[in-house]
Amino acid sequence: MEECTHDCSSCSQSCSEAQMPQLAQPHRLSNIRRTIAVVSGKGGVGKSLVTSLLAVRAQRSGYKAAILDADITGPSIPKMFGIHENATSNEEAIFPCVSKKGVSVMSLNLLVENETEPVIWRGPVIAGAVTQFWTDVAWGDVDYMFVDMPPGTGDVPLTVFQSIPIEGIVIVASPQELVSMIVQKAVKMAQMMNIPILGMIENMSYVKCPHCDEKIKLFGESRTDETAAEYGLNVIAKLPLIPEVASLCDEGKIEDIADEDLPEAEGIFGKIN
Repeated sequence: MEECTHDCSSCSQSCSEAQMPQLAQPHRLSNIRRTIAVVSGKGGVGKSLVTSLLAVRAQRSGYKAAILDADITGPSIPKMFGIHENATSNEEAIFPCVSKKGVSVMSLNLLVENETEPVIWRGPVIAGAVTQFWTDVAWGDVDYMFVDMPPGTGDVPLTVFQSIPIEGIVIVASPQELVSMIVQKAVKMAQMMNIPILGMIENMSYVKCPHCDEKIKLFGESRTDETAAEYGLNVIAKLPLIPEVASLCDEGKIEDIADEDLPEAEGIFGKIN
């Protein structure tokens, strides 16, 4: 094609000269059995919260869980787990930080001097950093790694899908009608990349009245079931807005969440066992 930039990694066209990138090899001290990406078509739907909840659920279920925080410009995972120290390294590898309950975490916030400093990088540099979290970090033995993806369908999601062996994705949505259109973009990207969709989780689904237990739908009737049915997807959970959970995130104590407030994720685990 005349307009070809010869950058096959960012091209949606199919041609005889295409050279697709190869999957990156994890560090030799990593034994990662299953890798799941948590994605959303837009920001602000609680993707990082869902990623954290899935890791906590996996850890409580007897699995060794880890989180690769691929949201380089908006990393929030370390704060949720109360991790504020820097990751350590030697000449051979970078080592992830480990939460109080045993979840391994790697995030850009664990590598910078001041965790409040903004990351002002271009897309390819950010994508390269995410790949290094896979290749240069000695994760050890991990049963389930959850990749907290940045929102949208840009450079970083494309790099992750093309360079890390993702076995499936979980799509996070909120109930608003507008979000159903955004979700469809995430679904179609996963289909284009030939990555199985394990299911959808609706966050901020409702608020439960503290007096009568009535479910109050702040954003109106949900379109998640309708969107999931259109693509033959499973709705794994519908998570309510719970002020106590927000407080646990702010305090770095997400691992103290009650069992009943965790999503039932056996469907996710079962599909890739």
